[in-house]
Amino acid sequence: MPDGQGSPDLATLLSEVNGGIGGSVTPPIVQSSLFTFDSYAEFEDRMSGHSDSALYTRVQNPTVAAFEAMMAKAEGGEAAVGFASGMAAISSALLAHLKPGDRVACVEHVYPDTYRFMERILRPFGIETDYHACADLEDDPELLKGVKVAYLESPTSVVFKALNLPKVAAHARRHGVTTMIDNSWATPVFQRPIELGIDIVIHSASKYISGHSDTVAGVVVSSKDHIARLRDLTLPLFGGKLAPFEAWLLIRGLRTLVPRMRQHQETADLFVDRLSALPFVKRVNSPSRNTVPGLGGRSGLMSVEFDDSIDVARLSDTLRHFRLGVSWGGFESLILPSRIGLAQAGDFNSMQEFGVSPQLVRLSLGLEGADDLWADMESALDKSKI
Repeated sequence: MPDGQGSPDLATLLSEVNGGIGGSVTPPIVQSSLFTFDSYAEFEDRMSGHSDSALYTRVQNPTVAAFEAMMAKAEGGEAAVGFASGMAAISSALLAHLKPGDRVACVEHVYPDTYRFMERILRPFGIETDYHACADLEDDPELLKGVKVAYLESPTSVVFKALNLPKVAAHARRHGVTTMIDNSWATPVFQRPIELGIDIVIHSASKYISGHSDTVAGVVVSSKDHIARLRDLTLPLFGGKLAPFEAWLLIRGLRTLVPRMRQHQETADLFVDRLSALPFVKRVNSPSRNTVPGLGGRSGLMSVEFDDSIDVARLSDTLRHFRLGVSWGGFESLILPSRIGLAQAGDFNSMQEFGVSPQLVRLSLGLEGADDLWADMESALDKSKI
């Protein structure tokens, strides 16, 4: 279930795919670059596609396969394929389904590096991308006409607007459009897009899936046919494979995903309620449970827009428990001011393109004590007033 509390429980589903051998409760790390065969016939069967035994870790590895099986189970997909980073997963999924002359419909306020990939890589190769507001993707049945891929996030990056995924999926099916979504914010604990009609689910597994800020990885979950396309084209030929040790760390993270996400949600609920009551807070961006169909909870990633009475730089330097940094989803709490994001990439910057306020900050609420985090924020805000 999307909230991890139904029957069967998501944590129970994950325990059914553990990859252990000989009584081991965790799968082994198979740290081998290649795998050999006992006979000519076995080798020939594998190379001709009549066997799926392990061959070479750039395309297949038992530890990675155990993680992929867990992710497919968690997202309700038929199959999954792991990658070396979230951007490797995003770029591989897109390039496996696009060719020059195709068009992409992308939700606005997309992850900035996804935006840069579409502008710096896809556009020069003759693949055009148009950016659309959530409301337009939901309410205009003809918006996706002539589009090859609809690339989505729900909620979106930075401003965290949630999409009605069943509506968008219905429009896409009408026009034969392949839908992809980055589900890193909600995770399968709070949202399972495949059940809502989306074709392909992508994760930056570096975030909540790992949960420990010690792994960089990505994963794509979909039907067997879509995953076979990635395995045939972009995984082997781009070489962005997931390593066995990182896969093992991700399996560890998946086993605690449900309780971690519940804790992130409890802290986020506290922050949303208290920040929203402050007179110098213009808005808090954090969709809650049932904001849109299929969204079963709220993660710990949100953004807050202050009025001009708050010195954002002073706030960032005064906080004790919130560190300045990119990424998110780990134990530690983080703050990322939009001014820093605006300074990152010049002309290829989606925040600047779509009008993000310089008074906006992104918060990643970690697993520290919620009351301690709030006391830290309250004190720092008091010292940051102009």
